[in-house]
Amino acid sequence: MHYTQKYKSPLGEILLASDGKNLIGLWFDGQKYFADALEKVHEEKFLPIFEQTVNWLDIYFSGREPNFIPPLKMLSTPLRKAVWEILLTIPYGRTTTYGAIAEQLKTSVRAVGNAVAHNPISIIIPCHRVVGANGNLTGYAGGVDKKIKLLELES
Repeated sequence: MHYTQKYKSPLGEILLASDGKNLIGLWFDGQKYFADALEKVHEEKFLPIFEQTVNWLDIYFSGREPNFIPPLKMLSTPLRKAVWEILLTIPYGRTTTYGAIAEQLKTSVRAVGNAVAHNPISIIIPCHRVVGANGNLTGYAGGVDKKIKLLELES
């Protein structure tokens, strides 16, 4: 069974999803691939994992770097999980490129871009910190406007 809770962020409402113990999803309302890791039948419920995640988000949106990560469970293919693990290593306030991640994993930039786009745990798995080869702010499932604001928040 999957569970959900909503969070009101300065950038819009966010849906949190859990398997009961781990965070499995964090999506801005209306973003591309919204809730694609969420079972069709789920229940809105307060859980300790949501309390931890809300605490993390409150710290983050106050302009500070959280010093913990709530328990995460990445539901996807091995390649996507590998990309998301690399995203977790990008330091707060810094960026990397799709090409750098592709080189690290010995895969294509296109495969990395696909994995980044399908990241189900936005912000905490910081896909907003991935930019184009020349530093251009390329797509973001939540919208490029949100990507800009997240990067500004971290600078």
